Amino acid sequence: QVQLVESGGGLVQPGGSLRLSCAASGSIFSRYVMGWYRQGPGKQREFVADVTSGGTTTYADSVKGRFTISRDNAKNTVNLQMNSLKPEDTAVYYCHAHLVVRNYWGQGTQVTVSS
Repeated sequence: QVQLVESGGGLVQPGGSLRLSCAASGSIFSRYVMGWYRQGPGKQREFVADVTSGGTTTYADSVKGRFTISRDNAKNTVNLQMNSLKPEDTAVYYCHAHLVVRNYWGQGTQVTVSS
């Protein structure tokens, strides 16, 4: 059983930066693949980035080179550093945890990129 709570969303200008955090509660956090997804207005939820228990990262092409995902197993947290933000990054960002048949989602945090 894992509970996920996102934080760090807000309003930022194009070219700016935000850092999202996801705090997890539960057992064997270090074994989960942790990731971020997002859903913009009128769009489907899409993959953003994830990091395995071993630290291997994967990024969507749309954010590669701009976003960085990281995890701190000692603190049961996963972060998403977002740089060079664009208006098309505007979305609700969701934290996700996966291990075999187990899947957990946070409730989301709003990121708005606008002048």
